[in-house]
Amino acid sequence: MIGFENTLGSVEISQEYFANLIGHAASECFGVSGMVGSAYQGLKSRLANKEAPDKGVRVRTEDGKLVVDIHIAVTYGVNISAIVKSIVHKVRYTVEEATGFAVAKVNVYVDSMNAQ
Repeated sequence: MIGFENTLGSVEISQEYFANLIGHAASECFGVSGMVGSAYQGLKSRLANKEAPDKGVRVRTEDGKLVVDIHIAVTYGVNISAIVKSIVHKVRYTVEEATGFAVAKVNVYVDSMNAQ
């Protein structure tokens, strides 16, 4: 759970909500062929016999702001720099609009490249 307190009370949002929100926003960007999960997420999805909802996304807080880590696979032949900039802007905007939490940093890791 990611939580913040303000003058009106406290707000807590689950990791799964952030993973679905961020994963959907990143997947919509041109050139992204999918999300890449960690070994732990792969083992967890095999044991549960279904896709892990937090595949390739990690959200944490630093100094009261969110830090987002995204692991993606890109399509071969596209400009990786342009894809990463697009993802950073879209994820930052989507998270801030949906939750009202400030995003300090979006780290995008390109883990693999897939043919079309």
